[in-house]
Amino acid sequence: MTKHRNRLLAALSPADLNFLEPQLQSVQLEKRRVLEAPDKTVDYVYFPETAIASVVAVCGREERIEVGLIGCEGMSGLTVLMGDRRSPNSTYVQVEGEALRIEADALREVLLQNQSLRELLLRFGHVFTTQIAQTAVANGRAKLEQRLARWILMAHDRTVADDVAITHEFLAVMLGVRRASVTVALDALEKKGFIAARRGSITVTSRKAIEKIAGHFYGVPEAEFQRLIG
Repeated sequence: MTKHRNRLLAALSPADLNFLEPQLQSVQLEKRRVLEAPDKTVDYVYFPETAIASVVAVCGREERIEVGLIGCEGMSGLTVLMGDRRSPNSTYVQVEGEALRIEADALREVLLQNQSLRELLLRFGHVFTTQIAQTAVANGRAKLEQRLARWILMAHDRTVADDVAITHEFLAVMLGVRRASVTVALDALEKKGFIAARRGSITVTSRKAIEKIAGHFYGVPEAEFQRLIG
């Protein structure tokens, strides 16, 4: 039995992990790799270890905004977990890294055979829907600086260091704003000494200060993860 960096896999009982592990394949996920495309059959479910993926809602050809972030705490393919085969959303890698994957059909079979494993994964499904709801609240009520701070904290939670590999252009898509607005907001955080922004990456230098800016817009799904999964 392997000790996994994915927190969801690590939370499984030894018996459940032994049941699932033979189906898992280690893969390297490159940046911008598409894990799920709108209304296309989901072939694999991924458990990121060092990679981070964004779930992006797509409306028409041009309108896109991030609704969820998946990293070492969770899994992609919630549509499979819920009994379906495709999603209207797009899921793609924004921070390259390692992951474990399982064929969607194999996961369906595992879920039918193992109730305790299914229940744990469904708890993560609840955590992720909570994250989506809180993202909607932040998008509707928070100022850009608060939303940016929330996103930095969420990405920081899913990295093994203080550096988050992200471009201004990608952040603009994630937050649903113009790239110039992202640059202004990042510059403001950097001038306060809370982050160090370089081309293609952000380094967190004062997490507590960023938490203070994000305020109550950050923390609800994180608390639910601790309550339900630990």
